[in-house]
Amino acid sequence: MSVSMKSWATPIAASSFIILAVTGVLMFFKIEGGYIKPVHEWLSWLMVAGVALHTMANWKSFVAYFSKVPAVSIISIGVAVTALAVFMPASRDGGNPKAKMMKSIESARLETVAELAGKESGEIIATLEQKGISVENPSMTIRQIAKANQKKEMEVLGLVFR
Repeated sequence: MSVSMKSWATPIAASSFIILAVTGVLMFFKIEGGYIKPVHEWLSWLMVAGVALHTMANWKSFVAYFSKVPAVSIISIGVAVTALAVFMPASRDGGNPKAKMMKSIESARLETVAELAGKESGEIIATLEQKGISVENPSMTIRQIAKANQKKEMEVLGLVFR
């Protein structure tokens, strides 16, 4: 079984690595047009599967690495970097500035958000109401509008900035 698994597990791991390396480098340099981001995110699952199958197909070699100090050191550094990336806060000032901006917009009154969108609040209210989202008054926040209509804030904002 491992011989046939090796014949396709390694190519899956290698091809998915190429895809993720190229899309990841492009994203690093803020080149995110087309399908770069969704391909990177979704095909990462292919990489996970390919590496898991590759590891199973080469189990004896994989286990042998744990008897070598350099290999254990490199793997340990990888685990530590992963743990830091997952569990450490993004910054000392409370995190991602884009997330802070979105929370601010979601808690802003519709009339304020209308100014940001370069529209009149009445125009936005009409657009929202055409989509079945009622607005009692323009001083409601985006969050209040979304909650009152059982919608997500991003859905309401998508219509506002459309």
